[in-house]
Amino acid sequence: MSSNFKIEKKLDGALGRAGVLSTPHGEIRTPAFVAVGTKATVKSLNPEQVSAAGTEVVLGNTYHLYLQPRDEIVREAGGIGKFMGWHGPTMTDSGGFQVFSLGAAYGKDISKVVKITDPSLLIPERFDDSDAPRLAKIGNDGVSFKSHLDGSLHYITPERSIEIQHNLGADIIFAFDECTSPAEDFRYQEEALNRTHAWAKRSLGHHQKLKAESKKQTALFGIVQGGREESLRKKSAQVISEMQIEGKGFDGFGIGGSFAKEDMSTAVKWVNEILPEEKPRHLLGIGEPEDLFMGVENGVDLFDCVLPTRLGRNGTIYTKERKISITNTKYRNDFSPIEKDCGCYTCQNFTCAYIAHLFHGKEMLAGTLASIHNLHFIVNLVKKIRQSILDGNFSEFKKEFLDRYKK
Repeated sequence: MSSNFKIEKKLDGALGRAGVLSTPHGEIRTPAFVAVGTKATVKSLNPEQVSAAGTEVVLGNTYHLYLQPRDEIVREAGGIGKFMGWHGPTMTDSGGFQVFSLGAAYGKDISKVVKITDPSLLIPERFDDSDAPRLAKIGNDGVSFKSHLDGSLHYITPERSIEIQHNLGADIIFAFDECTSPAEDFRYQEEALNRTHAWAKRSLGHHQKLKAESKKQTALFGIVQGGREESLRKKSAQVISEMQIEGKGFDGFGIGGSFAKEDMSTAVKWVNEILPEEKPRHLLGIGEPEDLFMGVENGVDLFDCVLPTRLGRNGTIYTKERKISITNTKYRNDFSPIEKDCGCYTCQNFTCAYIAHLFHGKEMLAGTLASIHNLHFIVNLVKKIRQSILDGNFSEFKKEFLDRYKK
């Protein structure tokens, strides 16, 4: 698969690059933003709207699709792309993050970007607090967890995660990993990392076996973990990049874990200085504008994040200046589009006043129109970042955008 990733141009004095990643369902021009379709749907949008926003690739969630409708049903439907009516490239994550955030850390508000001082981030099964929900139990072989849907008990091993993902049939899949909270201590981070590396090896071996049987061109990305510890992040990057079974390694890499905002860029840089340059890298679950510039500069090729649609459904909308809340009173009689120079369907056809009216009236179309704009905004911001690398003016574009954009 590594030969299916071609670097077109590198960023002077930084790790960033523009490239093209080829998959069985088409090319992804990187850096690229991956739209998240958790349950084989990008929430509130149909595939045509997702494509019209400029999206080239959609990511589904292994944990959710395994529980509902079940991975076998998706396989019978012809794979996730066919099942959801999406004709372009697809990815599935390993389910690891959800097992821990909905299982091990259920109710503890684990998210991808955290404040390091928050005591609620400790994973609950490591407390003696009998009230803490114990929805997941981590062992060296895998994780047993209770479904957040009906409480039924499930057991996922690295092999099972790979089988589920092969059933889901995406072009790019991920090794099963343990996603720890950055608030965990060094000893536990190290223990979890050793487990992640053991699981990576088992994921790789099982993937190669299934791939040989199916003759499909599925690519497997290994995941780098290590919390906020420099030594562990670097060790993980080294181990995962060198890992091979019968002379074959991972086709690309994911950078996983929850990050403290203040050390995300250093953690990404530590890793990408070590990972082989000729293979693609995906920063999992990150997608705010300032993080996209940081990631690209530090060598990230792919990003995925639920924020464009999640914020959109809640009435928070991206603009070049800042995020706005469309339900604020001032938008009730604002008859201009969200952004005058935006080419998205929403801005071309509707006013702030109309969108505000839909939100106040609790109309379904509200979330759709806001999500169309947000997805278009983020997907095309990454496309502009890519173009700035090709044009040789990345630094100027970054400065110009971030000077204007207030978080």
